[in-house]
Amino acid sequence: MLDPLSAVTEAFTSFLFGKVETTRLPVRTSTGQAQAVYLPTAAPGLGDSGVIIGREVYSGKGYIYDPFQLYGQQLPAPHWLVLGESGNGKSALEKTYVLRQLRFRDRQVVVLDAQGEDGVGEWNLIAEQLGITPIRLDPTAALNGGIRLNPLDPSITTTGQLALLRTIIEVALGHGLDERSGFALKVAHAYVNASITDRQPVLTDIVEQLRHPEPESAEAMNVALEDVRAWGLDVALVLDRLVDGDLRGMFDGPTTAGIDLDAPLIVFDLSHIDRNSIAMPILMAIVGVWLEHTWIRPDRVKRIFLVEEAWHIINSPFVAQLFQRLLKFGRRLGLSFVAVVHHLSDVVDGAAAREAAAILKMASTRTIYAQKTDEARATGNVLGLPRWAVEIIPTLTPGIAVWDVNGNVQVVKHLITEAERPLVYTDRAMTESSMTDEALALERAAEAEAEERAARAMEQQLADEVVGSSESTVA
Repeated sequence: MLDPLSAVTEAFTSFLFGKVETTRLPVRTSTGQAQAVYLPTAAPGLGDSGVIIGREVYSGKGYIYDPFQLYGQQLPAPHWLVLGESGNGKSALEKTYVLRQLRFRDRQVVVLDAQGEDGVGEWNLIAEQLGITPIRLDPTAALNGGIRLNPLDPSITTTGQLALLRTIIEVALGHGLDERSGFALKVAHAYVNASITDRQPVLTDIVEQLRHPEPESAEAMNVALEDVRAWGLDVALVLDRLVDGDLRGMFDGPTTAGIDLDAPLIVFDLSHIDRNSIAMPILMAIVGVWLEHTWIRPDRVKRIFLVEEAWHIINSPFVAQLFQRLLKFGRRLGLSFVAVVHHLSDVVDGAAAREAAAILKMASTRTIYAQKTDEARATGNVLGLPRWAVEIIPTLTPGIAVWDVNGNVQVVKHLITEAERPLVYTDRAMTESSMTDEALALERAAEAEAEERAARAMEQQLADEVVGSSESTVA
């Protein structure tokens, strides 16, 4: 209660200068106590331009990602690595991402579909929905008018053809070509290209020339003709497998007419190829070089090259080197390479560890779905993930993943629309037994529980770090 004099003084002062505000005394406290008052805020997103992926688990904000929009600002390279065990949502993410990208007019996608069901690749439904016929590479169907890709297609440069032939042979042999075998291959290839002008040269022509080299080939290096024939024998035996072996019919003739490289989506169906055989990396090499010389063009189109079971590529040194070169087109010609791998150990501990490290370095975006604890720790060490992210990876439920976009780490729940669901869940669409309401409710309840558990883990991790920082400051 103010005395009369003080009341008059305050009234007069207020009349002249306005109401006088009181000054709050500062509150002194520790960061450990203040964390309950100043709650954590959400980290900034990646912008609002691009493709919607879903929503951030902790903030609830929409999560938008597009490597072409982010390139040069937040991304040094547009390439993307997707990791995680089967059944956690990698396939659903890839398919919805492609469908949403194709809504932009300047997008084009190539998919190497290495998994299948009911005799077709798992991308078959999406291709049908878009009115596209997959390029099905099948050794059994190839002999009856199936798809062929010619490694000696004239649309591939002479240098590219020779590089492709060397890669095929080195993958099959498991080691690099020596100088003599390389010379025999080079002269056979040069002779075939120079002498056959009325049609597309094919692999049979190369095999025949290796078996029966021309005298000019020996004279050019001042060696005996029999020596040139001996040097090319192993090369001829490897290429003969593509001509008359278990891979015959797919690469031993002119490229099949009618393959539409201008379609918005191009699907190479490799589901009929044994994924654990040497045939898969050979196919990857042939398709990779063929696309490099026939598909990638400086026409301002943004292209996405998505490879399922990508460890088949990265685990072979020769194929990995080829794809390293392909990845460099990302900066110059607008190519985003998406590699899908189950476990990082599949590639970093493989025969092509050095090449794998180079490819991983080019992938500025990493998406990690649920993994076992040991695998999550190993992945975190290789990719440099924060500790809190490594700890929650084993607890993630299907559809939720840790996203690391050049150091911006978020936990994201992938959202699928009702229109996309029949195309994304291929097995359910094939059997026409979509999820019941009860099963869907149980799945959503489990996801909600996992989100809450993950949020608590992150909050506790942040709290521990804040308290630790406070204690170290006091000390």
